Amino acid sequence: MSDLNLQALAGHGNVETKAPTAMQEVNLALKACGFGLFHIQLMFTSFVGFVAGIMVTNSTPYILPIAECDLDMNLLQKGVLNAMPFVGMVSVCVVAGFLTDTFGRKIFLVGGYGGLFVFTFIGGISQTYLVLVTAKLFEGMLFAASFNAVVTLTSEFCHNGIRDRMMLLQSSFAGFGQVIAALMSWAILTQKWKDSYFNGAIVLNTWNFYLIIMSMWSLLASCLYMLLPESPKYFITQKRYDEARKILINIYTRNTGKTADSFPYPNLWKDKMKQIDESPELCNQHFGNMLSVGLHNIKPMFRRPLGIYLILFCFMMFFSMILYNVIRLWFPQLSTIAEYYSTPENQNLCVMLDAYTSDLRSRKFNVTNSSDVCIPAVSGTETYLNSVILGSICVVPFIISGILVSRVGKKYLYIVCGLITVGATLGLRWASSKIEMVALFSTDVAIAQTMNSLNQALVIEHFPTTTRSLAIAVLMTCGRTGSLVGNILFPILLDKGCVVPFYTLAGSMICIVSKQMDRPAKSLTDTKSILFAVSLNDKEKLLC
Repeated sequence: MSDLNLQALAGHGNVETKAPTAMQEVNLALKACGFGLFHIQLMFTSFVGFVAGIMVTNSTPYILPIAECDLDMNLLQKGVLNAMPFVGMVSVCVVAGFLTDTFGRKIFLVGGYGGLFVFTFIGGISQTYLVLVTAKLFEGMLFAASFNAVVTLTSEFCHNGIRDRMMLLQSSFAGFGQVIAALMSWAILTQKWKDSYFNGAIVLNTWNFYLIIMSMWSLLASCLYMLLPESPKYFITQKRYDEARKILINIYTRNTGKTADSFPYPNLWKDKMKQIDESPELCNQHFGNMLSVGLHNIKPMFRRPLGIYLILFCFMMFFSMILYNVIRLWFPQLSTIAEYYSTPENQNLCVMLDAYTSDLRSRKFNVTNSSDVCIPAVSGTETYLNSVILGSICVVPFIISGILVSRVGKKYLYIVCGLITVGATLGLRWASSKIEMVALFSTDVAIAQTMNSLNQALVIEHFPTTTRSLAIAVLMTCGRTGSLVGNILFPILLDKGCVVPFYTLAGSMICIVSKQMDRPAKSLTDTKSILFAVSLNDKEKLLC
């Protein structure tokens, strides 16, 4: 998928040999390693990493009602707090992607999740709104730096026969993370905890303990990624062949239970290592030299045809992430509204939302007595239960798409998913019961999440190792920008009428489905190979 297929160049007269490239040899070695204990450890570690990332954005909507009085938050401040992680993600995502391709994946995984733990803990002991919103900003920055490496590292430890299914399986962890977040929120935020330290200088309420407990996920992820090796494909780009071979041999022994002597490729890249030993000055890996190599490697990413497809994928990700994160992050709030505004006579979602926005407008004209005691609104059991149902349903499409992706293809699967989201989003306008509302919201989030995963898989398929993290970073930057824009626009559109935001979301999904229909189903592997073979000599001069 992402390896250079030089065999396809023979017909174009650009190469004189059909020998596999180093990246293709990594793929062959990974096939020999099979699937075993190492990949189970890899997927478990990425599961913890995904859950830690989900807590960055999912924990905020749950604490907004209960922390309202402690932090003296108004509606605008709640919106800013909800959006602040996305501001952090957008601000560093592209730079982090470039640095990940240049300096490796593991350093950003260990350091990113370690830093995420620190700032989540700081947010947990925060006593003011300013400290909490600042902590959320840094949480978003650190999560963006680590998430690029999570996706890339997993893909580069899987050969092309299982990569699509492994990536879809990994994306399903987001659904499990939503279930875990809802269950932990249900278990913790319904308690009445309060304690003070240092003569009342630090007062910890229930939501403080909640954030402190959530920070343990990122600490665990940092520790688990310490136990994993660096990507062998990254070592290949740095001409560190001996380290790459040792990692592959270690994977082989762990997965197969055989000795290292039985590894089918014992002399892998030893001829290249000999050339490096004879000319060590060609591989003097200084900081400046590594930056120069990284800048050189990203040039083809912005040329035809990869540049055109990157624009297309970013366009699709922008709108699919708007739908995904607007529906996902606003679901607890909308479920709470339905919980308080539904009546036996009328359970139409739009009528309940219009009644809620009408009440908000009327409150602006009421004068609040300064002696009134602020009483936080606590979400009821129904809201948490609905969130658990939503997260559980999000897992199902990944199981189905994991089976269908190799048979149907990513393009046509993406189109079908897009059409389903259009129907589900339009159906929300006519939802007349809580069961229908939860089913449609769950379908929307689950299918949109699958579309995001397919979009990431398309980028991994079309971009080589030297630019893969940066391509994912650019893609996620566009997606998170969409999340930021969507969360700001949604309450504005909702204030104009319930039908406006849902019709707008459905229209945007129709737009990206039509764009995907225009994309040819044929892979760009051959075209990409030609493009990189042209600059192969220049790259060899820079890399080794």
